[in-house]
Amino acid sequence: MKIARVRTKEYGETYGIVSTNLNKIITKNEIQEQTGIPLPLNLKEFLFNNWLNEIIKNNRRLNFVKNINDKELLAPLSHPGKIICLAFNYYDHAKDAGLTPNNEPVIFLKPRTALNNPYDDILCPGNVQRLDYEAEIAVIIGKITKKVTEDEAINSIFGYMIFHDVSARDIQFQDKQFTRGKSIDTFAPCGPWITTKDEINDPQNLKIITKVNGEVRQNSTSSKMVIPIKKIISSLSQLITIEPGDIISTGTPAGVAMSMNNPKYLKDGDLIEISIEKLGTIRNKVIFIEKVKL
Repeated sequence: MKIARVRTKEYGETYGIVSTNLNKIITKNEIQEQTGIPLPLNLKEFLFNNWLNEIIKNNRRLNFVKNINDKELLAPLSHPGKIICLAFNYYDHAKDAGLTPNNEPVIFLKPRTALNNPYDDILCPGNVQRLDYEAEIAVIIGKITKKVTEDEAINSIFGYMIFHDVSARDIQFQDKQFTRGKSIDTFAPCGPWITTKDEINDPQNLKIITKVNGEVRQNSTSSKMVIPIKKIISSLSQLITIEPGDIISTGTPAGVAMSMNNPKYLKDGDLIEISIEKLGTIRNKVIFIEKVKL
C-alpha cells in the first residue's frame, strides 16, 4: 500500500491511499465516507496506531475516484522525531571517494526543517558553487526499537520512500563534517509517498536512477549497500532508541558530482529526477536564491 500526504482544495492538508496504478487517490474524508471508519486527523497516528489494519479489512470497498495529479503531494512525514543519514554506505560510492567502507554505520542527522516536497524547488544559497545530488532509499520506522537483532529489526520497518540528500559540498569541505552543508532548508526532498514494507520483497535489490536534465548520473542498485538495512537498524538500536516515524536514509550509490574527474555540480534551473524501483519518482528543480555567509 502507498500512503501519501497531500493538500487538496476540498480539505486542505490531509492524507490518503494511492491506487495500485498510481494515478488515483482516496483521501481520509473519502475513506471515512465509504467505510464508516472514523480516522484520526494526524497522519502519524493513522500510520502507527493500527488504523491501517482497519482500512485493509475494508479495502475491497474503496473506490479511488480522484486523480492524483489534481492533488499537491507533500513530504510524507512533516514532523519526524529523527532523520538519520548514513555516509559512504555503497561500495561503488566509497570506492569513487577513495575510502574503505566502514562495517558499522557512519551517521549524521538532518533537521526536519530540511524536508521538502517531492516536486518542489530546491532553494540553494546563491554563493554555493558545489551543489550535489544523492539519491537514497529511506526507511520509515513503525515501532519503538531498542537493542534489536537483525532479524527483529525487520519488524521495526513500516515502509520505504525516496530521499534526496542534497549536499552543499563547499560547506561540507569547509566544516570537514556533513551536517551543516546537508541541513539547509529544502535540502531533503522525499516521497512521493510511503510504500509499506509488504510491497517490497527485497529492499536490497532495488534499482536506483538519478537524472539531471535527462542525463543519467546515478545508475545502481541497493544490492551494493555495504551495510544492509536490517543491520543498520540493529546496529543503531544498540545505542539509540528509534521511534515510530523516524527516518533512516541509507546512503547513496556512485555517480555523484563530487567523485567525477570533471565534477558536474548542480546549476540554477537544473532538474533532478530520482526514480527507485517500486518506490516511485521525485522531481525537483534547483533555484539559486540570495547569497549567505558560508
